[in-house]
Amino acid sequence: MTTIEVTRNGSPSKKLVIGTVRPRQFLDSLKKTIFVVGSALVIFAAARNSVTWHLQRFWGASGNFWEKRWQDIYDSFDGNHHNLGVWGTNLLALVVFWFFNLFFFVIDLFGKPECLLKYKIQQDRNVPVDREKFKAALKQVLFNQTVVNVPLSYVWAHLLIWRGMKFDASDLPAFHWVLFELTIFILVEEFMFYYSHRLFHSPQLYKRFHKKHHEWTAPIGIISIYAHPLEHLISNMLPILMGPLIFGSHLGTAWLWITMAILSTIVSHCGYHLPLLPSPEAHDFHHLKFTNNFGVLGVLDRLHGTDENFRASKAYQRHIMLFGFIPLSQQIPDDSKHLKEKSQ
Repeated sequence: MTTIEVTRNGSPSKKLVIGTVRPRQFLDSLKKTIFVVGSALVIFAAARNSVTWHLQRFWGASGNFWEKRWQDIYDSFDGNHHNLGVWGTNLLALVVFWFFNLFFFVIDLFGKPECLLKYKIQQDRNVPVDREKFKAALKQVLFNQTVVNVPLSYVWAHLLIWRGMKFDASDLPAFHWVLFELTIFILVEEFMFYYSHRLFHSPQLYKRFHKKHHEWTAPIGIISIYAHPLEHLISNMLPILMGPLIFGSHLGTAWLWITMAILSTIVSHCGYHLPLLPSPEAHDFHHLKFTNNFGVLGVLDRLHGTDENFRASKAYQRHIMLFGFIPLSQQIPDDSKHLKEKSQ
């Protein structure tokens, strides 16, 4: 049994023991796995079928709409598998990351539109964001996206080609197989991110590497990859890239998964609990308190009991998708004691 001491700002604060699993925690973890993964796949399947149906009806698309779109992408790279794997993957990641973050840039830097500020989780922090701190984060993010991601994608693409990855439009997998692969990718990411993230919270590694990411106790969207380059490689990138590599998946499936993973981590760090978006309360709580919620889904946190403080908090009660327009912070407010602690 291995003990890892979790630190806050480089100093010891709490000990967590890997390997301590109680039967009830295991059952809760199993149920949460089934619910989270199952719900995500059902929603994705329904959305995909709906989009396809509307495209076919209004735009006259044929039944092989997706194959044609992939063929267009394939032809734009002249069928070069290396360029698709390296430059295509990096271009996709850049476009998805910056396009989605532009929405949060406007809110964080200019406080517009004001009607969305009420959805901010930590109301008293980063409103507006300090511009110098933002610029420093921006430089580190760009460094990670270029100096780390490009060489990594070069190695990853060659391993995928060696693994037998398919690139052609005619080899696109059946939709149900895509769902199966995405399920495995989600679980692989949960496993790899949880344990690597928790390892980076050990005293030796936290102070040297992970403390940079936790400079933002109230995170914003781009902070999702604001990290020491080594941590970015091990905790951010490898958990996402390993699933497609294990399966030797079609590049189209890998790109779909990478898009989903980028959007998920941006939402987790955005700092706003907006209507119809997944709840970021768990990871926001991690940035605030440091010692809970190390995973993506919360499955392994339940298994190892690293969510007990979170489950005892009002933030846990708010950790649901918001379907109305009244912020959950108003529906389920913190008690006066917690509000006083937050303001300090």
